[in-house]
Amino acid sequence: MEVKFQTKSESKKRQKEDFLKLSGSKRILRFLELSRTINSTIPVKNKLTFEESNKGNFLMIHPDLKEE
Repeated sequence: MEVKFQTKSESKKRQKEDFLKLSGSKRILRFLELSRTINSTIPVKNKLTFEESNKGNFLMIHPDLKEE
C-alpha cells in the first residue's frame, strides 16, 4: 500500500484525470456503480409505497400484473 500526501485540489485533479482516461462506456458503468453505492449506504427516511408515490397519476397496469 502506498501513502501519498497531497492537497484537496491535487487529489480532485488526479481523480478527474483518471476518470477522463476511461472510455465512455466505462465512465457510465463507473457512474452507475457509484450511484448504487450511494443509494445503498444512505438510508431513506420515509419511503413511499407505490400507491402513495403515484397518487393522482393516471396509470395503465397490464392485467397480468394486477394483484387480486
